[in-house]
Amino acid sequence: MNSPAFSRAVLDWFAHSGRHHLPWQEQPNPYRVWVSEIMLQQTQVSTVIPYFQKFMQHYPDVHALASAPIDEVLHLWTGLGYYARARNLHRSAGIVSRDLGGEFPRTVEGLCALPGIGRSTAGAILSLGAGIRAPILDGNVKRVLCRYHAIPGWPDQPAVQKKLWVIAEEATPEQDFAAYTQAMMDLGATVCTRSKPACTSCPLQKGCQALAQGATKEFPHRKPAKAIPTRTTHMLMCCTASGSVLLEKRPPSGIWGGLWSFPEFADKQQIEEFCQQWLGMQKLQLESWPLVKHTFSHFHLQITPVHIVTQAQTDGVMEAERWLWYPLDQTVPVGLAAPVKELLRRLQE
Repeated sequence: MNSPAFSRAVLDWFAHSGRHHLPWQEQPNPYRVWVSEIMLQQTQVSTVIPYFQKFMQHYPDVHALASAPIDEVLHLWTGLGYYARARNLHRSAGIVSRDLGGEFPRTVEGLCALPGIGRSTAGAILSLGAGIRAPILDGNVKRVLCRYHAIPGWPDQPAVQKKLWVIAEEATPEQDFAAYTQAMMDLGATVCTRSKPACTSCPLQKGCQALAQGATKEFPHRKPAKAIPTRTTHMLMCCTASGSVLLEKRPPSGIWGGLWSFPEFADKQQIEEFCQQWLGMQKLQLESWPLVKHTFSHFHLQITPVHIVTQAQTDGVMEAERWLWYPLDQTVPVGLAAPVKELLRRLQE
């Protein structure tokens, strides 16, 4: 199947089987498409929809997002994970609002100069939000093309990725490119899925080389797995008798960058020293809670929550930018890491 026939088959399928009523498809513009594309990175559509809708209610345009406090942005992002996306979103909004007069660049190169935007995201913003033809190559599209052409190697290998970009460029039609862009994402998400692809429902089944070889499970090839290490930490849940708990703001970069978390320590001895030096507590009754396990893309984290009650808040830790006595009986608009949010819920109970 040549490129025009390929794109026509995809467009015909999209007309009756694609997704046409996603919230970011309503009144599409570069800002709405950009926010949706960043949220959709490594996150399912069903998870993203309520986050996107709430985000748009708070920040209907790029100027509103740019002027928002980062803590508020991270608070709205809590639960979506991969928080660097939210930090880059906020930084890019500031650049577009402040330096570009609220107008997004209209080239792939210009968009890629903004924090957190890669070539495929830039292509989606232009194609879906600005009416400018540009190919995309997200995870769904890579899977479709790797299977259709039975391309060996895993998709993120430089040589494989280079080949896929050539194919994506050739297959993107000169007309109806926005519909084709959405169609390819939908096809990968709903038909040519990672496991158990619905090949009998696929508009590309006649030309698919992986299907012809009976090898749809093999393509795309997987990157050789590496053993994921396990790290350990102790989190101090220092509560006051009046019902607040001490949180510490994490550094702006790195794991949970910019989020609020319980203070972390290597062991209980460090916790005791901290409580004595900074909280003025001499009689310590530390209670260890059951382990909490959290998995990142490149390591497992085992958290030992350690609970202690102090009679009152202390000024010993009150550097305003770094520490927060978080009231357990109300919600404060700050970003919280997922396991911290869960532990706060348990403390509230």
